[in-house]
Amino acid sequence: MNDPRPAAQYTFRRPGGDPLSAFIQVCGNLVKGAMVTLSKRSWSGMEHIPLTGPVILVWNHYSDIDPLVIAHYVWNSGRHPRFLLKDSILRIPVAGPLVARTGQIPVKRGSAEAADALRLLADELRAGHAVILAPEGTVTKEPDHWPMRGKTGVARIALETGAPVVPIVQWGALGIHDRGRKPKFKLGRKPVTVKALPAVDLDQWRTVPTDGSASVAKPEITRESLAAVTDRIMESLREGLAEVRGEPAPPLFDPRKQRTEEQHSEESEPTE
Repeated sequence: MNDPRPAAQYTFRRPGGDPLSAFIQVCGNLVKGAMVTLSKRSWSGMEHIPLTGPVILVWNHYSDIDPLVIAHYVWNSGRHPRFLLKDSILRIPVAGPLVARTGQIPVKRGSAEAADALRLLADELRAGHAVILAPEGTVTKEPDHWPMRGKTGVARIALETGAPVVPIVQWGALGIHDRGRKPKFKLGRKPVTVKALPAVDLDQWRTVPTDGSASVAKPEITRESLAAVTDRIMESLREGLAEVRGEPAPPLFDPRKQRTEEQHSEESEPTE
């Protein structure tokens, strides 16, 4: 039976999604209540988020508060938001233990334990859950807040588990909080747009013909395939954000390339 309310519901959750404990319902409604008072929502595309089963949700991360924007949207989509987040958040007094109880997935960035986080993500997906990741692993460094080149962790999880990857683009969160502004936080309801897109087509990296028959085999995961899948995911986010912003998007920003160019520029400058 089709979902009778496939479009975004600003007040109620879509029916038929993840079952929730009383504790999760309380925490979710607290976040939702805060975001209702801070944002004027323009939502669309929620029908692209499956109500049940494993799914990887990726979003364009450009502000400190946009994870709450995405959590609100995913909550109303009928899913239990489970983020991959910095383990330091779980060490915050009072708030940290509460966040841990909501099923969030900690990761120590830049450590050997990051691989453990990917295994935890795979376990969550095999259990039929929705997981939420920022493919860049941090707030974008692109000067105009466009997506930058992502890390390959999302691609590896997608290829290993076969879970669909659904991009979610959002714009407007900086009106609520901007670390480069004084004051950083502004009260009042700010316009925020959120849109889920169709799942990214990754079939060419997931299956290969075996002998000309209808049967297929799982191809080997290589550095090249991980890079290609990562770029495909980031390009989908970039194109969706361009539509939301109503302006053409630049090529994917590569912070490593920029640092290299800046170093070469400094080395070539004449000295007195």
